[in-house]
Amino acid sequence: MITTAATVGSPQNPLITQSYLRGQFTDSLRQSATASLESASDTAFARLHEIYISRAGYSFAPSFMPVELSAGQTVRLVMGSSFVHISGNASVGFSGGAVINISTGQEVTNGASLQLMHRYFIAEDTIAVVTAHSAVTGYIDGFYLTDGTLDAPITPPPPPPTDTTPPQALPFRDVGQTDWFFNAVEFVFSNGFFAGTAADTFSPGSHMTRAMFVTVLHRLEGLPPISGQSVFTDVQDPTRFYYDAVKWANANGIVSGIGGGRFAPDASVTREQMAAIMHRYAEFKGYNLTSMPTAIDGFPDAASVSGFAVEPMRWAVTQSVLQGSDGSLLPLNTATRAQVAQIIYNFSSNVIGSASASTQLSGETADDDDITGETFD
Repeated sequence: MITTAATVGSPQNPLITQSYLRGQFTDSLRQSATASLESASDTAFARLHEIYISRAGYSFAPSFMPVELSAGQTVRLVMGSSFVHISGNASVGFSGGAVINISTGQEVTNGASLQLMHRYFIAEDTIAVVTAHSAVTGYIDGFYLTDGTLDAPITPPPPPPTDTTPPQALPFRDVGQTDWFFNAVEFVFSNGFFAGTAADTFSPGSHMTRAMFVTVLHRLEGLPPISGQSVFTDVQDPTRFYYDAVKWANANGIVSGIGGGRFAPDASVTREQMAAIMHRYAEFKGYNLTSMPTAIDGFPDAASVSGFAVEPMRWAVTQSVLQGSDGSLLPLNTATRAQVAQIIYNFSSNVIGSASASTQLSGETADDDDITGETFD
């Protein structure tokens, strides 16, 4: 039999194409892949260059840094940065992507006025300029340019240790594990700072009296003994549970009464009184008394804070001991046992640094009953 070889790639032998054998397919594939990679590389390098150029000349705030702006001054921010508006009248203009109001989860319109106590985040591919229309204070985070006045960055308190132990049931039928105050009540009860109002009740919604509040601080201090007589005409019975606590607090400058030689032990403690007493206790202990001068300016009822309590309230807000209720300070409102438990919890976590959980006062609710006419000497 005679056989003849057909030309490779000819119609008689079409299984292997000429383009394959001649390298045309390989070259084409290589060229296509190279072009794709070069395009992706060029895009990536262009993006890196853009980011570098966008930050040229900018400073970086690794944590929230206080800034003060006079009318007409600005803060320029790039993507990934943020601005917290504390006081004054300011607006934000931007080019590129978007500015997000993190406090509401919504995008803001270009040129929008900033809301007090809200945080604004600069999204990808965005350059934003915050402009002050009056004296403005705020915090900046990330890359920035500003002609305003900057203070040292705020050093946040260290996070409390993570507790992986599941929450234990308390003996109180009126405190559930889903309640906002559960961790605080568990903390104050387990440490002996609070007792229940009965074997199975805590009464979280009941008002806290001045005597009860001072007694909690006395327990927090370890129940130090105190000699002598009470200076208050309405605290003269040594058998009352608060007798030693009030004497101790007065002897150490933590309480000074309401005037006229009286302490008013059974009166409900107001929120500004709590701040003043906690501030004096922190001073007595040598704890951090740092406060931001504008810490309470963003609250709509800041002007209603009594003179004696202005600095203590600034301190309490700065140190996250008290953060307001529904956006207000409510300085003259009375406090419930649950709220006071949360404040002691916050104080222990953020000022003393010994609490084991991180719940803050943001979930507290306030009552509307006021105690008026009280002053601190």
